[in-house]
Amino acid sequence: MTYSFEGLSPADFEDLSRDLIGREFGVRFEAFAAGPDGGIDGRHSTATGSIILQAKHFSGSTFSALKTRMKRERKAIDRLAPNRYVLATSRALTPSNKSSLAAIIGPALRNESDIFDLGDLRGLLRKFPDVERAHIKLWLFSASVLDRILRSAAHNFNKITRSEIENKVRVYASNPSFEQARATLDKQHVVIISGPPGVGKTTLAEMLAYAHAADGWDLVAIRSLDDGFASIDDSQKQTFYFDDFLGKVALDKNALAHNDSELARFINRVRTSPNARFILTTRAYIFEEARRVSEYLADKRLDITKYVLDVGVYTRRIKARILYNHLVVARTPRSHVAALIESDLISKIIDHKNYNPRVIEWMTDVTRIGEIEASQYPGAFLTTLDHPGQLWDTAFRTHINRMCQHLLFALFFCSEYGAEMDRLKAAYDPLHAHLSRKYGLAYDPKDFEEALRILEGGFIVLSGNLVSFVNPSLRDYLTGYLTDRELLRELALTATHSDWARALWRHGTGMREGASIFPPAERREFALAFANVAKSLPSLPVWRKVRTKYGYQLHPIELSNVSRLKLLLDWFGATDDRQFLNMALQLAGAPVEGFDGWRDGEDAVELLANILDGDLVDDPADADEMAVRVEREVISMIRNGPGTEHLESISDAIDNHSEILSKDVHSAIERAIRDEFDNLDNVISDIDSESTLNDHIATLEKLGERIQLPRHTLQEAAEAVRERISEIEEQTSVSEGTSFRDIAPRGLDKFDDVALKNLFAPLLEQD
Repeated sequence: MTYSFEGLSPADFEDLSRDLIGREFGVRFEAFAAGPDGGIDGRHSTATGSIILQAKHFSGSTFSALKTRMKRERKAIDRLAPNRYVLATSRALTPSNKSSLAAIIGPALRNESDIFDLGDLRGLLRKFPDVERAHIKLWLFSASVLDRILRSAAHNFNKITRSEIENKVRVYASNPSFEQARATLDKQHVVIISGPPGVGKTTLAEMLAYAHAADGWDLVAIRSLDDGFASIDDSQKQTFYFDDFLGKVALDKNALAHNDSELARFINRVRTSPNARFILTTRAYIFEEARRVSEYLADKRLDITKYVLDVGVYTRRIKARILYNHLVVARTPRSHVAALIESDLISKIIDHKNYNPRVIEWMTDVTRIGEIEASQYPGAFLTTLDHPGQLWDTAFRTHINRMCQHLLFALFFCSEYGAEMDRLKAAYDPLHAHLSRKYGLAYDPKDFEEALRILEGGFIVLSGNLVSFVNPSLRDYLTGYLTDRELLRELALTATHSDWARALWRHGTGMREGASIFPPAERREFALAFANVAKSLPSLPVWRKVRTKYGYQLHPIELSNVSRLKLLLDWFGATDDRQFLNMALQLAGAPVEGFDGWRDGEDAVELLANILDGDLVDDPADADEMAVRVEREVISMIRNGPGTEHLESISDAIDNHSEILSKDVHSAIERAIRDEFDNLDNVISDIDSESTLNDHIATLEKLGERIQLPRHTLQEAAEAVRERISEIEEQTSVSEGTSFRDIAPRGLDKFDDVALKNLFAPLLEQD
């Protein structure tokens, strides 16, 4: 492949030159940031002296410009007095050009062959293909590869353009994450890239996807697991890409059981196909919660595909390069770059505790910093890192109208993972109408669709039927913005859904920085504003049927019965208004479709214990009536079979409150545990995870001892489970591989403040 190097920044070109010429000479060059007068981009020291390498990226400049630059370098070369001086340039040179440069460089140049021009470097790339493979930006930026990526991605990313891909490649800062993730993907066929918001998960995933597209793999971006199952074709080389997969399928505690088995099935489908690869990204805290509650995601056979990308693995050099690359691509004004370097604040930016590539992108975007004076730029950069939510203040207050602001309010109190279109509209319509009437604003039935259109891309992302914030920093900003008590009370009047109402209540009463928006003494009026939605809590559904290609499935909707009871009692405690207590008594006596072992489970037991303790209802008569009703439903839940995975947690909760709970509750859990042993063969026949079965042995041991079953009964049960494990081992054989979670730390990367400043200095010299 023929390269022009135009896609490389000066720093990228230096890296490539060190690697290529180092391989040619059989030496290792130390990396030095290019300084205005340092004259060193690479150095190899020996007992007899040193070899100095300097790289000049002049692919778009004239030979005259290169000569002028080298004349300025002559003093530095003489001062360094190396045993051998080597020059690499991305410009094509004639023999006459090399002779002219040799005369300028002087005696430090052994011979003209130590001047490597465009043709020489291309030859070294052919000679050392492993170096070519290691420099992803080099080959991703070639015309043929870009065309291949565009063709592959066209049917999945309809709006993507060649310039967008070029900019993404330019901005990418090469780091060990790429090779580690690629190795996992090649070996396991699946890689899950997890990390905090903004650390570069999506960028890494896209680079992996582009790299595979360059090798002839079709890029298939999916928005659901159904998309994946419908598209997979073993006769075609396919790379499936699912960005923020846990957020998009809302795998929280309540929804996880209906999705994680399908995810595990698709992962296993990909891993057994020679022509399929699967790249997923997710926020770390969502993934850890999902693994905690999911037997499928916690299975060791899936855990080996996990690769965690954490900003902590970025060295100082890499973080500096990320900033450098953004400044190059965004064409940040030289005056602003100069202010960064001369202010001596650039090291504070790189070392800031809130350093985040997403903030770097914002603060190098010319359209966003255009109103900032160059002298104020370094301080504004630091202020943004101190308070990243402020990035959104101007855009939110001045760039969008009230119609759009109201939609963002509605979305804020939906799930942090996003909201389905119909649920968001159900929250938006009454909110928008109410606030518009109150403040004398015109509104229209089509405002929801219009607001979506305006906000898409800049504030929200639409993925199929899911609406979510474009990134978490907008949500952080709204957390600080939504503190006006009058506004929050008005929003409470519009609540129609239980989960939305609870999110709003928690926002207003939760503690942040040692205080809450509504302190206890001022919560009465806020709680009373929820009176309308409170009346609906005893009747709102808790499940809904969702049609999939595999038939109908039940998905949770709204809050669970126990969560509704707690919310009603919270409002009662804040107001002492019996309307809330009466609603709670009504719901306790007839929970919607009854308490459920999965959704209510141990929470129902905890609620009963708290009522009996007098923690939730002060009046003894009311407390007794509430306890009778909740106890009846708890016993019914246990008798109906809470499910194997929830039996242990319910039993633990009962054991924790054994002294206060009645004999009837204890009898119900004992009967349920005995049924678990009696029906053990049926229970374990539905479990295909070895790790889950191993955990089940420990669970049976604990439950059996709790109700004092004979020792031989426990041993027989354990043996039955082990036999089931043996069956699975005979049926499956999965490579264990190695997780990259425990990668040994790298050696110290020496990159001091001088090197940091020198890295950016050449940007001021570019034409």
